Amino acid sequence: MMKDEIVDEVRAIREAHAARFNYNLRAIYEDLKKSESERIADGHPFVSPPTVLPAPNSTLQRNRFAHR
Repeated sequence: MMKDEIVDEVRAIREAHAARFNYNLRAIYEDLKKSESERIADGHPFVSPPTVLPAPNSTLQRNRFAHR
């Protein structure tokens, strides 16, 4: 299996964040929403997810494992 340093770093950050809240999902969610609100208040752009998901077009979509 391929070792990806970026994925490992993101997982370590996520683990540390969850540990700060004793793995309480409600507390983690509230912290993320608070952080999101603070960033919006500071003027960072917030993009809402699309209301309708685009239909997949597998002939055009690529992923990182496509060229193995």
